[in-house]
Amino acid sequence: MSQSILKSSLENASFNIIFQIICRCVTFVLNAFVVRHVGQAILGVINVRLLLLESMILFLSREPFMKACLTNTSEHNWAQVVNLLWMTVPICIVMSSLFGYIWLFLLSTSETLPPYYTFAVWAVALSCIIELSSLIVQLVANAFLFVKLKVVLDTIMITIRTLTFVPLILYYPENALFAFGIAQLVAAIFYTTSYYSYFHYYINNITKFKQKRRMSLKDKNDEYISTEFPFRTIKDFLPGQLENSDSYLDKKLTILTWSFFRQGILKQILTEGERLIMTVMPVLSFTEQGTYEVVNNLGSLAARFIFRPIEDSGYFYFTQMVKRDKSLLEQNPTKIQESISVLTHLCSAVTSIGLVILVFGQSYSSTLLWLYGGAKLISNLPVLLMRAHCLAILLLGINGVTECYTNATADSTTINKNNLIMIYESVAFLGASYLFVIWFGPVGFILGNCFNMSLRIAHSMVFINKRHLGATQNPLLGLVPKRMFSITLLLAAVITNLSHVYFFPDEKMLHLLIGLIAFIMVLIAWIYEHYELIKLGGNKWYERKNKYKKND
Repeated sequence: MSQSILKSSLENASFNIIFQIICRCVTFVLNAFVVRHVGQAILGVINVRLLLLESMILFLSREPFMKACLTNTSEHNWAQVVNLLWMTVPICIVMSSLFGYIWLFLLSTSETLPPYYTFAVWAVALSCIIELSSLIVQLVANAFLFVKLKVVLDTIMITIRTLTFVPLILYYPENALFAFGIAQLVAAIFYTTSYYSYFHYYINNITKFKQKRRMSLKDKNDEYISTEFPFRTIKDFLPGQLENSDSYLDKKLTILTWSFFRQGILKQILTEGERLIMTVMPVLSFTEQGTYEVVNNLGSLAARFIFRPIEDSGYFYFTQMVKRDKSLLEQNPTKIQESISVLTHLCSAVTSIGLVILVFGQSYSSTLLWLYGGAKLISNLPVLLMRAHCLAILLLGINGVTECYTNATADSTTINKNNLIMIYESVAFLGASYLFVIWFGPVGFILGNCFNMSLRIAHSMVFINKRHLGATQNPLLGLVPKRMFSITLLLAAVITNLSHVYFFPDEKMLHLLIGLIAFIMVLIAWIYEHYELIKLGGNKWYERKNKYKKND
């Protein structure tokens, strides 16, 4: 049983990573499409107001119930679980009505709302209700290890939503919110009916499916697969249909759900802090909100596809090499020395990448925005936001490595203390963001992020310094760039900025060529100063390749 759950968890994590990449890529392309065909104002309404509405309704109506009911699923009284999960529908109706009213009548705005805004709000609310009516079958899919089903249906839902939205935009660009609302409803109806259709088919062919799943898990005696599937007809997914000798609801699950609900309110406020400030307090126009979303999506690519893999790999490495509950002097000196060396090199790597993005971003933000959204995005505001975001990327990379080491090597007491401190830091981030937006406009949100990252970096650096007291080397020295790399980077900054002044936008290709030459210069300087590291990495890769060949 435990092996099946472990395998299912690993498969689920892998499929979710793939799905997140697909989702990000679709969003990236779709935002560019909307900017080119409609404009930033509509994008601001969709990506900030309407998607925040969807997030608030679904998170508060669904997440507490799903988290609670995914606990010890093998011991569930499924009749009680069905009854509890169907309570999400009336709760969602109340949430949808409440937030819908707020979104339509209480949110202040200094500009005219686009056509079909009212329709889009109620379409989002109705789509949430439709989606939550399939919550019980979603839980059953998770509980009984239907790993691929959710990812397949989520991917198809995104495809259907996109294929519905894009043609309507092409033919009726002035009715973009109508197209968005229709796409939401079509996708929600597909999602719900697909789940019920699949389980209707599964129940009718349950014997054949069990045999296939046993073969796929290569364990004919697997306890979890042999567990009796409690649903005999599709009607059993409705409340009050399964036999139940106990009370209508499980008291423990109900209390646990309430606990998750209270915890989730704070988490949702912190997660959606920027969108909440933009929506509740009219500090930005719709055009500015749309522009910020475009820049934020572009800037997050580096964080997700470069820094996140480094952070995840580093976390796993440090958890294996450094023991949490002992000082470094009490541990294996060979492992500790290697871990210090690795942390130093990781700090150096993310700092180098971040500095390159910061320097070249000042001269090539306008070029990137022009390639992404056309001439609409090379005005002063988008370019300023993108340049500021390059600083945030540098701080994000440094924070990722220092925080991953802290979380991987700190004891439980320190981690609990850090979690509390992070709440204070998040509250400070919301307050700083609000003040910075009032003082500096849309760029204030990015400055607020930089402020938050700086606080977290400082906190992690204090921990790392204390952890390495008495060590032969301080790994934080890796954050200081080397001399030749710094000089070459400074020279590249001057050259590319002059190129931007004299050659952009009239001579874009020449501007790009100059940037490429400058980048090659910087890369050569970095390789020269980190030759030993590259040689070591090459040797490790060569040894690993030969080892696999021998095993084959």
